[in-house]
Amino acid sequence: MIYAFPHDELKPLTRTFTDSLSELGNLKLEHLPQDYNGSALTLIESLSSLIILGNHTEFERAVFWLSENLNFDVDARVNLFECNIRVLGGLVSAHILATDSTIRFVQGSYMNQLLILAKDLGQRFLPAFETPTSLPYAWINLKHGVMVNETTETSTSGCGSLILEMGALSRLTGDPRFESAALRALRRLWSMRSSLNLLGTTLDVETGEWIEYSSGIGAGVDSFYEYLYKAHILFGKEEYWRMFQSAYLGVQKYFRYGPWYHEADMRTGKATYWQLTSLQAFWPGLQVLVGDITAANSSHREFVHVWKKYGVLPERYLLDHQIVHPTEKYYPLRPELAESTFYLYQATKDPWYIEVGESIVKSLNLYTRVNGGFASVRDVTSMQLEDHQHSFFLAETCKYLYLLFDDTFWASRNYVFTTEGHPLPVLRDWHDRLPEAYIPSNWTYVKDDMQTRRASSMSLQLCPATMLDSWRPAPPIESACHIPDSRSDHRCLTDEDCGVDSTSCRRRSCSVSGYCGLWQFS
Repeated sequence: MIYAFPHDELKPLTRTFTDSLSELGNLKLEHLPQDYNGSALTLIESLSSLIILGNHTEFERAVFWLSENLNFDVDARVNLFECNIRVLGGLVSAHILATDSTIRFVQGSYMNQLLILAKDLGQRFLPAFETPTSLPYAWINLKHGVMVNETTETSTSGCGSLILEMGALSRLTGDPRFESAALRALRRLWSMRSSLNLLGTTLDVETGEWIEYSSGIGAGVDSFYEYLYKAHILFGKEEYWRMFQSAYLGVQKYFRYGPWYHEADMRTGKATYWQLTSLQAFWPGLQVLVGDITAANSSHREFVHVWKKYGVLPERYLLDHQIVHPTEKYYPLRPELAESTFYLYQATKDPWYIEVGESIVKSLNLYTRVNGGFASVRDVTSMQLEDHQHSFFLAETCKYLYLLFDDTFWASRNYVFTTEGHPLPVLRDWHDRLPEAYIPSNWTYVKDDMQTRRASSMSLQLCPATMLDSWRPAPPIESACHIPDSRSDHRCLTDEDCGVDSTSCRRRSCSVSGYCGLWQFS
């Protein structure tokens, strides 16, 4: 706020700013007041954080400044995905917060200024979806649309992680074009999955063909999985649930190796790269939302182990050699580990997660804090710093750490956080209908003995813990996909007597000696 106004992001070492964002280009600011200390992109990203902190005065100043100065009619080539999650998501979320009855504006009246800006931006996104496949271009010029000879390559996240922000924009404005465009793209992307329910990393939006078949839960794919489930929560569509259920089981079957997740070929399920990436650290948080706490805790502890090994989390870590990647040693203040820590504490109230959060805070203060802010780490082995503080540091990293220690905002509300940490409320009016599995009158069937034993918690849309009957001894439900064997001693006559393995999510089979196990391998 002191050094970067009115530019996009802070350079904390030199106490200057940067406008050369490769993701976003430059947004146009007009009639800049000389006495206002603010920053365009970082300011947009920080709006909801101001509310969570209880700083309503600064939130009001930011809202009115943006409404008077931000203009999207600019000749700038921006990344659709990044602009969607950062700018559109920030504006939509802040609009909802600004209309909350607990927010009182003192200097003027809020007249939907942020929503007007969000709709203008959303309309400028729409030309990107005008492709033969309905999959959007990765880059769009805010003034001129898709440029001549624009690249046709995009990522799975890039075209499959738009539904929350654009769906919310449609619900708020009554204009269905935004949600329809995002949903068409998502459906087309899902139709391109392999027979194993896996997707690749990059594809061509003109031909609908995959470019990179190797995939995982990290960069290029991560938020696709996140948005399938969160869209189900936010909008209540069973279609999103069915997509997520199939995709989640595919991940657990083909990417998971113990507590780790490697990358694999979407066509065969064979492992391709044995590496951990910092972006994968979001996965335990998503598993908490699913109710798969055991699996979430297992993976989260491995990320914490790597964090403690280096003091921060390297961008890429080679699992097969147990060393940091030689060329991707940096840590750009990413939020994913803090995010998962927050969710796991909310689910378990285990004080160990508070200790993890405290360790993260101490590391950030020890290694990255400088006089001008917080600097990214260029090399985790030497702790050499880089002159960049990404806007997501305030939008997510600090937000999740704050909520870990003070969840007042979260405790009294029902929100879904976007992949950029912007809260969107779960509203009955936004649901097409409430899923039948969540209606209490329909819960009685869960107590049926055979039904409970022969179905996974995921197929019943229940947390694994609710599958346990205190009045009847039963094998523990260890994960969302786990189906116990018919008998507690694992004896069997046919494959039908065997369940689904909790770790690999693979179907168990009956051996010639009459015991259930993972005897068959594909």
